[in-house]
Amino acid sequence: MTPLLELKNVSKVFGKKARYTVALDDMSLAMQEDFPYIITIAGESGSGKTTMGMLLLGFYTPSQGEVLYKGQNIHTLQRQEMFAFRKDVQAVFQDPFAVYNPFYKVDNLLSIPIKNFGLADSKRAAREMMEEALSGVGLRPEETLGRYPHQLSGGQRQRIAVARALLLKPKLLIADEPVSMVDASLRATLLKALRSLNQDLGIPILYITHDLTTAYHVSDYIVILYHGSVMEAGDVDPIIKNPKHPYTQLLVGSIPWPDPNRSWGETGTVFPKSVAFIEHAPGCKFAPRCPFVFEPCTKERPHLYQLDDGRAASCFLYRSDETVVRKDLMSLFPRKEEPVAV
Repeated sequence: MTPLLELKNVSKVFGKKARYTVALDDMSLAMQEDFPYIITIAGESGSGKTTMGMLLLGFYTPSQGEVLYKGQNIHTLQRQEMFAFRKDVQAVFQDPFAVYNPFYKVDNLLSIPIKNFGLADSKRAAREMMEEALSGVGLRPEETLGRYPHQLSGGQRQRIAVARALLLKPKLLIADEPVSMVDASLRATLLKALRSLNQDLGIPILYITHDLTTAYHVSDYIVILYHGSVMEAGDVDPIIKNPKHPYTQLLVGSIPWPDPNRSWGETGTVFPKSVAFIEHAPGCKFAPRCPFVFEPCTKERPHLYQLDDGRAASCFLYRSDETVVRKDLMSLFPRKEEPVAV
């Protein structure tokens, strides 16, 4: 089956000559529209998470490779095909303030997609659609419609953005740090709304975040990025509970625990202090920060080696003659009723 949306050997480089940054490095990921799960793309700042989302949405052009919508390059789509792409693939962004025009009521944000995509044949039908979408994200339409953005909280504005995406009944939702700028008390509400969209409507979600805590609670699978490359990928439960890649261990060890006797960053392993990253250096990208580095780590890039529990780690610690090398990340994300391939 042709994937709904696919990154095919995609790299994105910013800058030129000696001053350049590889934001995404030879990434392949294929999203099926009948894949009702949440995949998290996680990593620290500068790992390439948002760049990946922008490439998938067509806002960035790849330096190498292709981004395909139903098998066609999204940058060569004809008008009607682009229209379908914009309807099928929706996004919720980090900043709940940036998507609003302060001079228009929030009704405008919801009514425009209804009008542009011909979703309703009357004003009454459009109103009913807006009310249903708002109720679907836990908002009361009578308290929301008719207001200006400044009259609503950040959490309300972010939920309206989710409701707008819901209106179009997309086949894929890309959520880029959707809860990072709202109060902690509202994060659970927003994450619950996203999970409901995923489970009740069967909408696959690509959840982009630096927060492993929310990733663990909301997602089914996870991809850990470091400077544009995959470090570890697979089922979220074993990766967070028992990380294999040293970088993932560092990230998980940085999660704050509700224990005053446990220090943040306590991993049981001493990691070298962070050093300047050199783009053109040979070997594993994490080698300068890795406490387990040995000879091959500084000479060549490791492949993504599949482990016994179905996940994969890009680390020479797991290379052997029997190790399976994975290229397509989707092979690491089986349907839950299916056994994990080993």
